Amino acid sequence: MSSSFLSLSLYLISLGQGGYNPSLQAFGADQLGEDEELPCSNSDDTSSKKKALFFQWWYFGVCAGSLMGVTVMSYIQDTFGWVIGFAIPAISMLLSILIFSSGRSIYSYKQHDDDDDIQDKKPFMNMFQSIKASAMKCFHCEITLPNDKSEVVELELQERPLCRENCEGIKVSKISMCLLPNIKVMIKLLPIWTMLLMFAVIFQQPATFFTKQGMTMKRNIGANFKIPPATLQSAITLSIILLMPLYDRIFIPFAQLITRQDKGINVMQRMGIGMVLSIIAMVIAALVEMKRLAIGRQMRSEGLQSEIVPISIFWLLPQYILLGISDIFTVVGMQEFFYGEVPKNMRTVGIALYTSVFGVGSF
Repeated sequence: MSSSFLSLSLYLISLGQGGYNPSLQAFGADQLGEDEELPCSNSDDTSSKKKALFFQWWYFGVCAGSLMGVTVMSYIQDTFGWVIGFAIPAISMLLSILIFSSGRSIYSYKQHDDDDDIQDKKPFMNMFQSIKASAMKCFHCEITLPNDKSEVVELELQERPLCRENCEGIKVSKISMCLLPNIKVMIKLLPIWTMLLMFAVIFQQPATFFTKQGMTMKRNIGANFKIPPATLQSAITLSIILLMPLYDRIFIPFAQLITRQDKGINVMQRMGIGMVLSIIAMVIAALVEMKRLAIGRQMRSEGLQSEIVPISIFWLLPQYILLGISDIFTVVGMQEFFYGEVPKNMRTVGIALYTSVFGVGSF
């Protein structure tokens, strides 16, 4: 009974976080105004800059809260018990809801026109209806090509289905067809989403493989104290908290000198730099693992039977720190990219796409 109740509680936490996190993040970014250009472009739009800073400091706050969770809350749970340890986050969450609700009168809300109202109602159902309508037009209609085979005609055929506007027996609503551009945008995001899955796989290594590495390494500090292997995960959070402010003060001015752009680098470049850093971190992790295995084989050849390899756990710190730096680039860039690339009425879905990368990558 207790295990079932615990599992139910964990699933409820996951469902709750999956519901409010994309909506709250998209709502916070919407408070900064509408940007005409996408953040991944080279535009120097003021609203785009503000939103880039918003996503950056949003992740800073998430990491700061995570660090408090693994330090302060762990101490409270060990010292005062699990009841108080769980009660404090629950009360804090309740207070945050009350504070958020108290600002309803000062929040900025989107102004909807008729087209937005059409698209905002059941967006997923409208998308499926649009796909169905487009397929029916293509399979049940004939196309009539003009005699003048110009480049303009060829371009128009590439931009819309090869069928006539009026098809006998097929009723296609205007709503379904006007949402087709939104569907095209979502489909174009799939290659980027798939590519980022490997970064999500790397993102999970500190909590899995790196921790198992640390369990077999020398963890002593002094005569009596041993470092818990999972404690090194805080090095990622600390590196993000300490280095995030330097991104705007040092890296961006340096990038501006090289790229001659006011924003320094665009979102795609930011994600690319982070992925390169994550690759370097995994190369370092592989070298450390090769050294650990070599020492273990040498111990077995000498007849020494020990689960602990005489190599310090602090050799894992470089890969942890590099992964923290890569998160500053890639994770923040992913939030900004998926928010800016989706249609305005589906920005919550865009943030959900960002979180789904890590959900699928964790498997």
